[in-house]
This record gives sequence, C-alpha cells and structure tokens, in this order.
Amino acid sequence: MAVVMAIYATGGVSGGHINPAVSFAMCLFGRMKWFKLPFYVGAQFLGAFIGAATLFGIYYDGLMSFAGGKLLIVGENATAQIFATYPSPYLSLENAFADQVVSTMFLLMLVFAIFDSRNLGVPKGLEPIVIGLLIIVISSSLGLNSGCAMNPARDLSPRLFTALAGWGFEVFTTGKNFWWIPVVGPLVGAAIGGLFYVLFIEIHHPDPDPDFEAESPEDKPEKCELSVIM
Repeated sequence: MAVVMAIYATGGVSGGHINPAVSFAMCLFGRMKWFKLPFYVGAQFLGAFIGAATLFGIYYDGLMSFAGGKLLIVGENATAQIFATYPSPYLSLENAFADQVVSTMFLLMLVFAIFDSRNLGVPKGLEPIVIGLLIIVISSSLGLNSGCAMNPARDLSPRLFTALAGWGFEVFTTGKNFWWIPVVGPLVGAAIGGLFYVLFIEIHHPDPDPDFEAESPEDKPEKCELSVIM
C-alpha cells in the first residue's frame, strides 16, 4: 500500500519510480533517457535514507526499550531487519542472488505488461493498485529466503543508516556479506525481465490494420505510457 500511495502521489510529476532497478530497465529499453538515470537513482537512495531516519526517530523510544536498548543485527531480538533485508540462516549467496534476480524479473515483466499500450492493460488511474497487488503476490511467494527486496534503494540506504545509527557496520558483513545481493540482483533481474517481455511478448503484437477504424476515446480509455511505474 505504501508503494501504491507513493505512485499516486508522485506519478504525475516524476513517474513515481521509487526503484533504481525499474528506472534502469526503463533506460535500457528506451522508455526513459539515460541522462535522467543519475537524478532518479540519487533521489531514490536519498529518499530511502530519509525514510529510514524518520522511522528511527518516530520509534526511537520503542527501539531503546526493546532488548535492553541494544541494537542487534541477529538473534530473536534483532531489529536491523526492520530497515533492510537479511538472509535466512540456510540461504547461500548463490541462492540469494538467484532469488533477487527471479523476483525482480517477474516484477519488471508484469510492469512492462501493465503499461504496454498494445496489451490488455488496466483502466487508467488503477495502475498503481495493480502494481501494489503485484508486489504482494511476489513478496508472498518469494519472500521467505531474504525478504524479497527487489529494490536497491529500499535496501542499501536503510542499511547504511542503521550502520551509522548504532547497529554498526556489521550490517554489511552479516550473512556472508549479503548486503550487495539486494543491490546487484534486482538490476540483473530487471534487465532480464524487460528483455523477456520485449522478446517474447512486445515484438509479437500484431500490427494494427490500417483499414480498421480505431475505437473512439469514449469506447476505450486512454492508455497510460510506461512512465508512471514504481
């Protein structure tokens, strides 16, 4: 629901990406100009850091009263996972990387489908809700291993904040140096997901029949371009 609200709030101005992996895929497949990418990614990482700091400030007393005021990374009283994702004890780095690649691949494939003007799509204005439902489906089915980050900014910036706020820089070494997996994995998965959609669906749309009279705007809602995505 937070993602849905963020897209509704910012979609009309910036597109409401809030995910460097999505912004990267958009540039990679010609949906956005490359010169915009550093600005989007910088804003996404900054926003995630400020969000983590805000959460920490609001719940400061609660965090200090929990576990005797200790800010722990592992164990039953750990609180670091409130801010960033951490792997389950059984998870290898190879499996964790595959987890993030596959989950983000599905995310981008469906996001591309939702905003493909030649696909079925969804009624204009409901795209953020469908994306929110998509994230629920992916997180519910693929979240057990490591929390299903699918977003480099959502994971790395809060992790950096926790390192500075008292949890220590062990947040980067815990889980066999797991920290880079939710950063690199989603970027790879986004590229693969976008490629799969373009190769297996987008280029196979039938060409419009020039003799066929297009439907009037009253019969078919205007399709939103791939600019208002998470």
